[in-house]
Amino acid sequence: MLNLWTSLFLFFICSSSINGGYAGTGENSGDLSVSGNPFTPKASLIRYWNKEIRSEIPKSHFLLSKASPLNAVDSATYSKLVAQNALSSRLPAFCTAAGLFCFPDLAPSLEKHDKDSNFAVYLDKNFTNYGTDGIGGTNSFKNYSENDNVIVDSFRRYSRDSAGHKDQFSNYASESNVVDQSFNTYATEATGGSGDFTNYNKDVNNPNLRFTSYSDDANGHGQKFSAYTENANAGNGQTFTSYGKNGNGLPNEFKNYGVGSNVVGSTFNNYGETANGANDTFTSYGSDGNVPKNNFRTYGTGGNAAVDSFSNYRDQSNVGDDSFQSYAKNSNSAKVKFNNYGDSFNEGSTKFTAYGEAAKGNSIDFKVYERTPTFKEYAKKGVTFARYNNGSAAKTGQMATAAGSGSSVNRWVEPGKFFRESMLKKGTVMPMPDIRDKMPKRAFLPRTIISKLPFSTSKIAELKQIFHAADNSSLESMMLDALKECERAPSAGETKRCVGSAEDMIDFSTSVLGRNVALRTTDNVNGSKKNIVIGSINGINGGKVTKSVSCHQSLYPYLLYYCHSVPSVRVYESDILDPNTKEKINHGVAICHLDTSAWSAGHGAFLALGSGPGRIEVCHWIFENDLTWTIAD
Repeated sequence: MLNLWTSLFLFFICSSSINGGYAGTGENSGDLSVSGNPFTPKASLIRYWNKEIRSEIPKSHFLLSKASPLNAVDSATYSKLVAQNALSSRLPAFCTAAGLFCFPDLAPSLEKHDKDSNFAVYLDKNFTNYGTDGIGGTNSFKNYSENDNVIVDSFRRYSRDSAGHKDQFSNYASESNVVDQSFNTYATEATGGSGDFTNYNKDVNNPNLRFTSYSDDANGHGQKFSAYTENANAGNGQTFTSYGKNGNGLPNEFKNYGVGSNVVGSTFNNYGETANGANDTFTSYGSDGNVPKNNFRTYGTGGNAAVDSFSNYRDQSNVGDDSFQSYAKNSNSAKVKFNNYGDSFNEGSTKFTAYGEAAKGNSIDFKVYERTPTFKEYAKKGVTFARYNNGSAAKTGQMATAAGSGSSVNRWVEPGKFFRESMLKKGTVMPMPDIRDKMPKRAFLPRTIISKLPFSTSKIAELKQIFHAADNSSLESMMLDALKECERAPSAGETKRCVGSAEDMIDFSTSVLGRNVALRTTDNVNGSKKNIVIGSINGINGGKVTKSVSCHQSLYPYLLYYCHSVPSVRVYESDILDPNTKEKINHGVAICHLDTSAWSAGHGAFLALGSGPGRIEVCHWIFENDLTWTIAD
């Protein structure tokens, strides 16, 4: 009898898979009853919804569209592989079948190019031992890896021992999402020549670039970074480790580096260490940026006759964080010039630790420098402060006046991203921010799989092995960032949980709101980045102060939502109209936070609207693929 039931079960699964899996549960399907194979993740989700949610409103097509696309056989197979710690061996197939966001595995490329090369429309390459011992000539990377979703490139031992060789990186990986590039032992012991990075990673989301042992022991090999990571968003930015170490006469120029970027950081470790005659220029570095973070650690240590110039560095940026640790320590005859350094719109912080310590014959000049630096153990001789602190108080007063008047004094918060509750009235014309989802498309994992996967910063080594994440890679950073945010203690009054399955989201929402709930989200992206008109509007639960659970995507290999409930909110649904034709183009969901007392004074909402924590309410739209749960009307 047991064999008979086993045979019938396998026949049922296989026949359902052959016939297309789960019928009648597509994103646009009107029938959300369980039909077809009852063992698929989608069928399981529908049963769970019917069991846990008691509201009479229609079931959510939105949530169903996020369910795992795995069929019953694959779901069972991969669940078994996870339990056996063998999923890594089948990762590419698993990522494809489950609709995950995974990085390609790059095999070393030993291609030989004896002549000049022009790389255009290339993608996901590993250049190993490329251009070694090359003499003269130019390699051009133009429009390389452009407009793609995931860019993973590796340059290892590139242009090593070359002479007079030039590399051009122009429009490299521009307008891409999640870029991971690694330059290891690039141009080591090279003589002459240059590298030119122009429009490199412009308009990129989540850049992560690593330069390790770059131009070490090189002689006269200059680098130019122009319009580098301009208008980029988030990410670790760039890491320069052992850059130009023991080099001789290496001119490096950073111009319009990170201009207009949002929360992008740079780290310089052992940069220019024991180098001779280094010449670095930082012009318009991090200008107009939002919270740029730069860390210079053991920069120029033991160097001789180095010349560094910081001009319009972090100028007119918002907040920002810079750290100079052991900068020019034990150096000889170093010259450092800070001109218009940190003349920020909204001041940030700068720390100088062991700056110029034990140095000889140094000249350090600060001109028009921000008013909040911390100097610890800096050289007391050869340091000049000119117009230090000048204008800061007046600038702060001007900023407060402009913000209080409601004028658009900043460039870091998109118009319409935050607004006051009074704007939610029929007939109001207002800007709609870019509500399009910029994250890669992913799906939830079935509970049978996700319950067996590690999910903790303490388990990052296991996660890296499972998802093939290299050390210091974008994928490692991406996972760590998400895990840290999930493990962060909740803010005052907040209840939070990260969920990687639809069932977990339902559990959390119903634990906060009860089982009579409704899922709400903005219908589409129409009106995005344009002026709109508010049409008919409805306050959820009669417009009363209510509870809600809002869920926002986190960047992770599988679909992961950060769900949280905060006190004192009102939720609205509104028709969105075209301002010219007055026709309905969208149906939006907005949430208004009435208690902002725990928010940071530097929050973008206060930059956009003026005022400060606890003094005003702040509203925002629910963006594409984000959602909020409320008690059902």
